[in-house]
Amino acid sequence: MRVRGRAALAAALIAVASAAQALLGGAPADAAPRGAERPPRVPAKAWILVDARDGDVLASRAAARPRLVASTTKLMTAYVVLKELPLRRVVRAAPYRATPGESLLELRPRQRISVRDLLYGLILRSGNDAAHALAVAAAGSERRFVALMNRYAAALGLSDTHYANPIGLDERGNHSSPRDLAALARWLLRNRAFARMARARRAVLRSVRPRRRIETTNRLLEMVPWATGVKTGHTWGAGWSLVASGRRKGVELIAVALGAPSEEARYTASLALLEHGFAQYRRRVPVRAGRALAEPPIRYTGGILPLRAPRTIAVGVRRGQRLQVRVRAPREVEGPIRRGARLGRATVLVDGRPAGSVPLLAARSIPAPGAFDRARDLVSRHPAPVAGGAFVILMVAMLLALRMRRSSDRRQCHLGRS
Repeated sequence: MRVRGRAALAAALIAVASAAQALLGGAPADAAPRGAERPPRVPAKAWILVDARDGDVLASRAAARPRLVASTTKLMTAYVVLKELPLRRVVRAAPYRATPGESLLELRPRQRISVRDLLYGLILRSGNDAAHALAVAAAGSERRFVALMNRYAAALGLSDTHYANPIGLDERGNHSSPRDLAALARWLLRNRAFARMARARRAVLRSVRPRRRIETTNRLLEMVPWATGVKTGHTWGAGWSLVASGRRKGVELIAVALGAPSEEARYTASLALLEHGFAQYRRRVPVRAGRALAEPPIRYTGGILPLRAPRTIAVGVRRGQRLQVRVRAPREVEGPIRRGARLGRATVLVDGRPAGSVPLLAARSIPAPGAFDRARDLVSRHPAPVAGGAFVILMVAMLLALRMRRSSDRRQCHLGRS
């Protein structure tokens, strides 16, 4: 990474001193939930561990203190680009003057490349030239793009965060905190396109000729099969950093470790935090594929229609958390209904907050009711009014028949007299 300003040497010395302190045993935790085991000693200056579903903090150290964050800055770059540009758009790479040692995607000036491929280069390779190209494509210049970054940071409530560049260069005014980075990662992982990029070990850049294959710099994805991302970072001033995520036991956790003394230490810190977090959860399966979660009655034809879940939902639950399944389905159904039609939804709640949902599908087809079915249903639902109506109709019919008979008798009598 490129370092700006005369403070580079001083920042490097501070980083080395801090690294030595961390190697002596790591930093203790500032906070942990009541009743939870104390987290391991983590070789990083500042860190946090959160539940990606709801943002609950499982453990932290100096989590709200602004720091240099190196290329984890690119998470906000990706967030802004996903808001401002379509993935399929093809842009021309803006010229970028790199200094020795920078992480680059090795773009040629004015090279045509899609936003999708630039984002892969941004997240997997941490390409500074990719960040610059995306900034210019989205806002016209780096300066205007940085203004967008700060605007989005404020909108997301990232109070410890401010940006001075879209790359993560050590520059005054470019900082964030473990707390804010975890919150930003939570938002990004909800985007399916970003989540695919974050967990990818390699990718093919399809919009360039010839096509290129790139691999991730995030070794955590190769170290454990359950890792799902997210972004590495390193400068002399910031040290070694990692925003990491993983999914096990039906829950996704995010660990942010900033200011680790070495590349290996950032992975050690992140793995220790994530393993500590997963140990607090138990896997529960409140919804299983094929299980009927509602059986509304069928109007007119009678019987019930099972509404089944098409897939299983597994969630991780910590000690003391309450697990619920909320089912929304019609109280009654009426044909015609085709098999597989969506007629409701089941939502899994952990402590009252959504942890997963699944549609409810009709287990079989229901034909449209016939006239006889409707009549029978009318009688069964309203026996007294129907009986009263039938009685009135019968009485009217009898009166009409009596009048017609009297009228006929009178005619015959009149004809007899004549």
